Amino acid sequence: MLDEIPLRHESAPAGRRPARAPRWSVDDVVALYELPFADLLHRAQTVHREHHRPNEIQLSTLLSIKTGGCPEDCGYCPQAQRYHTGVESGALMDIGAVLAAACAAKDAGATRFCMGAAWRGPKDRDLEPVLDMIRGVKALGLETCCTLGMLKEGQAEALARAGLDYYNHNLDTSPEFYGEVVSTRGYEDRLETLDRVRGAGMHVCCGGIVGMGEPRRDRAALIAKLASLDPPPESVPINHLVQVPGTPLHDRHGGACAIDPLEFVRTVAAARITMPRSRVRLSAGRRELGEAVQALCFLAGANSIFYGERLLTTGNPDVDADRELFAKLGLVPA
Repeated sequence: MLDEIPLRHESAPAGRRPARAPRWSVDDVVALYELPFADLLHRAQTVHREHHRPNEIQLSTLLSIKTGGCPEDCGYCPQAQRYHTGVESGALMDIGAVLAAACAAKDAGATRFCMGAAWRGPKDRDLEPVLDMIRGVKALGLETCCTLGMLKEGQAEALARAGLDYYNHNLDTSPEFYGEVVSTRGYEDRLETLDRVRGAGMHVCCGGIVGMGEPRRDRAALIAKLASLDPPPESVPINHLVQVPGTPLHDRHGGACAIDPLEFVRTVAAARITMPRSRVRLSAGRRELGEAVQALCFLAGANSIFYGERLLTTGNPDVDADRELFAKLGLVPA
């Protein structure tokens, strides 16, 4: 069966780039998932080595610059104001505090600093101080990324002029399963924001969440949708659902939302094979995976992590734990 799935990651002839990324159908990606585990990992590792240094890990640190009070109803998110999760709505952080956090992240080894705000989308008056933050972080020599919600006309261009390198806006899941998770923002709304980001000349950071109760075919459909973006995202965060008490996805159906760890590894491998040039990032839920599953994910082609003790509102392995894991695996920061 391994030889029956078409190789879709060949490089273009010298001096010529393909007009667009090859298309992957949902059935193609399901077929990858169904490969014997060793065959799937071998293929993913082969693709990975063709396009990346195999033992390098890119380190990104994520900071919540405006926490809580979001009007959306994303079923996984503790920052939605309608859920009782203990997350209080806060004001936008002071630029001095943001730059101090960025300095600490750089000192710890991060090369990209990501800033997230719990907005449906920024108002223009909200955007102005964020532009100053981007300029300040860039001046420190770090790559910059923001996730601020949906962007209106002109906002992506303003972010690009300030020097933003990446904009994160996840698709979350497949188009078919999306309505089970979110109702206040449509799938096309997400795609429109991604189009604005591309149009402004920025890199795209876009991935999803697995373990929300979706069947395998929906995980495959998410990967196929990401891989079919033209071009595919430069960064692809793969999140393992962290079930936060008070959110609708906490312990739904008596724990049926949980995903088998090896299925998570298969998802990483499918992302690597279908998006060979992208950074595939282990994101939320990494602490819950443990060292052995993380090691399999790196073998499957993950080459980026969120680095630091905390993500937006949930915990993450601490820096010392990650350094110990890197030493065990012979991984070095990119």
